[in-house]
Order: sequence, then structure tokens, then C-alpha cells
Amino acid sequence: MNILTTRLFALSMMLLLGGLCLPGGAPRAAVQITQEELPQLLEKVLRDHPDIVLDVLRRHSEAVLDIAQQGSNMRRKRNLETQWREDMKAPKSVRLEGRPVLGSPKARVRIVAFSDFTCHFCQQASKTVDALLQEYGKDVSLVFKHLPLDEKGPAGQAASYFVAVSQQSEEKAWKFYKALFADRDRLVSEGEDFLKKTAESLDVDMKRLARDVRGKKVSDILAEDQQDAQKLGVEGTPYFLVNNLVVRGALPLDLFKGAVDMSLRQSGK
Repeated sequence: MNILTTRLFALSMMLLLGGLCLPGGAPRAAVQITQEELPQLLEKVLRDHPDIVLDVLRRHSEAVLDIAQQGSNMRRKRNLETQWREDMKAPKSVRLEGRPVLGSPKARVRIVAFSDFTCHFCQQASKTVDALLQEYGKDVSLVFKHLPLDEKGPAGQAASYFVAVSQQSEEKAWKFYKALFADRDRLVSEGEDFLKKTAESLDVDMKRLARDVRGKKVSDILAEDQQDAQKLGVEGTPYFLVNNLVVRGALPLDLFKGAVDMSLRQSGK
């Protein structure tokens, strides 16, 4: 019997037996159940009292859902840890020259994000990464690589502007990054007008920006990002490399921390 079934059964038995009385109204004595007895007892309860069990589960649906979610998270964590142990055996390299770094360049764990400023899940994941940078401090850094879904629309324009701003100032580039994710809806609806207004608010040199955003250096960096994504087999955003460990999608903070912790242990060897 797996841990989820055991917890569901324990909850059902506790609530079921707690609501039953012996003949004459006397409360049922406390029941001691061993691990070996659980499968047989579960089968008997489900067979003899199906309506009661279903009623208990309906009346305590939130607790049941919490247990189910815990079981799902535990399975997912085990699967991720298995994947990450395999990831460690296959070193992965991507081009990072000319990309700004958020955090210490000497951090033991480097998170490389393949992302899209217009993607809702990328926006969600950016908050998780911010929390990781805050919690782990100098041990974790971030590099942002671009994989825009629409290269000609707001997504592609945002990528070009971020790289161009970074040519002037890494500090302003990261402020630009945060502003774009914070106002993703405006980016999607207003496009390049919003990008220009945001850059102006950061006191970016707008004449240089207009030149750089369509220049060869920016286009070369974006092309390298596309090539690296293809080499890694990236199929969607967000996608992260945590040193050599792959994190796909907007993973919850506690699971994402698992990749960081495993990478820290590995880097300590």
C-alpha cells in the first residue's frame, strides 16, 4: 500500500470509527491498526460500508485533496530527482558571452533561463527565480537567454530591447527585465511603445538603443540563443539549466529548490 492510500485510509478509518457506536450507544474503543492489517481492513471497510466511506470523503474533501496533492508532489519530486541524477552525467554547455549576470558571477550555481517576456508561465517562473536568488544569495546567479514565441511581435522585440539595453548597462538591463515581467499585459498589448517608454524611464540612451536594437551584435546573440535551445532540445518556455540539471516549466518553489540544493551538493565535491 503506498503512502497516499495509507493516509486516505487512516483518515477514513479515524473519521468512520469515530462516528460509529457499539450496540447500546457505547462509544467504540480505540482501534490499534498495524501496517500489516491495513490492506485487509481497507478492503473490508470499503466492502461493508461503501456509502459511509464515500460520505466521509465528501464531507472532508479538502483534507482528501490535500493528501492527494502531497502524494502527487512526492511522486513528482522523486521523478525529478531521478532525472537530475541522469542530468549530472551529461555536461551541458551554452554560450553566455555578452549576457548580463544577475547575482555573483562566481556563484556555485548558475541558473540559465530560456524564456519569453510575453509568456504567462515565464512570468510566473521569474517570481520563483527571484525568490531563489533572494534565499540563496551569493550561491546562485541568473543568466537570461531568449526564446520568443513570436520573433516579429512583442516577444521578439522585447528580447532585442533587453539585449540592447544590456549593452549599455547590466544594472539597467535587469531593471528592464523586472519591469517587462511586472507589466507583461502591457507589453503584449502595447508592444514596442511600451518597450520604449520603459527604457526611457530607466534613463537609457535612446539614440544608441534605437541603433543597437537592430544591430548585428544583438541579432548574433539572439541567434546563438536559438541555436543553444535547439541543441538542448528545448520544446517550450520556460526552460532552465541549474548548472547541469534541467528544469522544465514553472516549477513550484519547493521543487525548484531541489534542483538548486542538488547542484550545490554536487558543486561542493
